[in-house]
Amino acid sequence: MELHSLKDSFDRVAKKRKVSYSKTHEVTDLIVQEINKAIKVMQSSTLEYKSELAELKKKLQEVSPLNQLEGAQKELNIALIKYPKALEKVFNRDISKAYQNIEFDSPIVNQIIASHFYRQGLFEVGDCFIAEAQDAEAAVAMKSLFQELYQMLEAMKSQNLEPALKWAAANSNKLKENGSDLQLRIHHLQFVKILQKGSRDEALKYARTNFASFAGNHMAEIQKLMGCLLYSDRLHESPYAHLLSPTNWDTVTDELIRQFCNLLGQSYESPLSATIAAGIQGLPPLLKFMTVMAGKKHEWQSMKQLPVPVELDKEFQFHSVFVCPVTKEQSTDDNLPMLMSCGHVLCKQSINKMSKNGS
Repeated sequence: MELHSLKDSFDRVAKKRKVSYSKTHEVTDLIVQEINKAIKVMQSSTLEYKSELAELKKKLQEVSPLNQLEGAQKELNIALIKYPKALEKVFNRDISKAYQNIEFDSPIVNQIIASHFYRQGLFEVGDCFIAEAQDAEAAVAMKSLFQELYQMLEAMKSQNLEPALKWAAANSNKLKENGSDLQLRIHHLQFVKILQKGSRDEALKYARTNFASFAGNHMAEIQKLMGCLLYSDRLHESPYAHLLSPTNWDTVTDELIRQFCNLLGQSYESPLSATIAAGIQGLPPLLKFMTVMAGKKHEWQSMKQLPVPVELDKEFQFHSVFVCPVTKEQSTDDNLPMLMSCGHVLCKQSINKMSKNGS
């Protein structure tokens, strides 16, 4: 939200500058016109120039350039003065105020960092980090797995689908269990690629060999691909021209990464990236809270949960949050939700308070 306000401040500066520039240009053009008129009159006249200069002076006074420019320039200056303050407010933050002294499991953190490098294809960086950390060997197993993924991705960049097809074939049963049609989509790309070369017979042979097992659930899509055979020599001018779009490759690439991570029991997004992104989004309200609570750092250090509500986008919401209908407070590790025999769910502390003798 703060970046949106910063963008609004920038837009205001840009708008004021544009207005000031336009006004300056307009006034300057008017002055130049009057001067040029006076020059022409003086060049065509044999009289002394005093009267013409006096007339020019009078007209320039009527134009009153300083008065016309003053208002727009003043508004621009005000916007320019406010903008650095907005920048400082957003970017020049002492984020140490929101720091809480929590003990982390260093080996686990190092493993997460090393795994992040391997997930990004930065294998040399990951190896270097593990060598320096000396306690993230568990992440080494991730290296060989993600090397296989990046070999497929690198091949796809040059439109070589063979590695991806072999992997999808080897994991076809698991992909079907997940409800993914990734294997068919890769065959789809390969079919169109063959057809683009103008080899209709080869494309038809490929379809007969690879599409039959998908006919039960994807007949409509297969029929559409068969229609492409009629336009093999002019596919880019056919009703199926959209099948040539590079976005089709991007979509299949994303699905390949998603399913590959899914079969490994890993999330699609790097846990480190998700944690940092969520932290950046949750930092502003914490900084505001610490500004209000200045001088009470001890209380903040002893808190077991966030002192203020932090709204995160949906991509950071990995589980539901239970709010006790009695106390209207969120459940915690010390105050878990409890299912009663009647089917109602309350927090443990609420049940204890409402029960007779804590029974």
